[in-house]
Amino acid sequence: MSIRYFRSMPRPSRESLQGRVLREIKREFGAEVEPFTLHLPLPELLAGAWMTCRETLLAGKGRRDGREMVAAAVSSINNCPYCVDAHSMMLMGTSGNQRNRDPYLRAVAAWAAATRDPKARSLAAPPFTPDEAPAFIGTSVFFHYINRMVTILLGSSPLPLKSGIGKTVSMRLGAWYFKPAIHLEKIPGTSLGLLPAAELPDDLSWAESSVETAGAFARFAGAIETAGSAAVPESVRNITGEMVMNWNGGDPDISGRWCDNALARFEASEKSAGRLSLLAALAPYRITEEHIREFSASFPGDGRLLGLLAWSSFTAARRIGSWLR
Repeated sequence: MSIRYFRSMPRPSRESLQGRVLREIKREFGAEVEPFTLHLPLPELLAGAWMTCRETLLAGKGRRDGREMVAAAVSSINNCPYCVDAHSMMLMGTSGNQRNRDPYLRAVAAWAAATRDPKARSLAAPPFTPDEAPAFIGTSVFFHYINRMVTILLGSSPLPLKSGIGKTVSMRLGAWYFKPAIHLEKIPGTSLGLLPAAELPDDLSWAESSVETAGAFARFAGAIETAGSAAVPESVRNITGEMVMNWNGGDPDISGRWCDNALARFEASEKSAGRLSLLAALAPYRITEEHIREFSASFPGDGRLLGLLAWSSFTAARRIGSWLR
């Protein structure tokens, strides 16, 4: 599957950071899937996205099928069919056909489906232990991030057949294909050497009781801030941060006036960056090729586009994490 808006990227060398990360992804996830490889233009973001997913979804504490349920349920409320299909398939590989009859998995799904509502009562009584919380909250935060990136940059499904019996067969074949990687033992923390240590931001304090989850999110947050500072004008980062801090998890007004009003005093080039940043954070499904073209006219290059989308998407995901701790 091609990645929208990016040029064709050459295969990285085995010795490069990208090459090292891709080998880990193939061994422990099962394949070099596009939600990771879309980060290739910025090696540190590829490494950060991988370690954040690995140390929560793959190697975190608690049942793997529970965390896969979080991934699928969060993807569903974010209307990301690609990730719903991918992690429903992974869930099939972990729990087979018992997932719909398991009370624990139903409780996990209900918790994950409420993560965009800071007032949801179910968030106060999560179906996992405090020891497991960093892995489950981290999986949720990562998927609120990656759903945005996938919605903007990828297609509707990783499956070759997208409906009917063909999709069912594809799901079962995919579950069978990924099953060896799913059940491969994963030692927590082994991915952290890909990036230098960083300080955990205060709003990610829900991760601090797990050295591995905290280390992964601190490193990814640092890489995101570096990429965002290089790609996103300070004025755009300020207005995006302000809007996200006042966001309650809902979908913004479909008219788009909220976006126009927020950017009314911006210059034309900053306005294109601001619009793309606000949409990536709060309404990624509304981004069109025209938005990308307008941004790229003033801020050319795959790295700057990836940096803006990643920074804005992670800003929104961090906000959601702040009401899950």
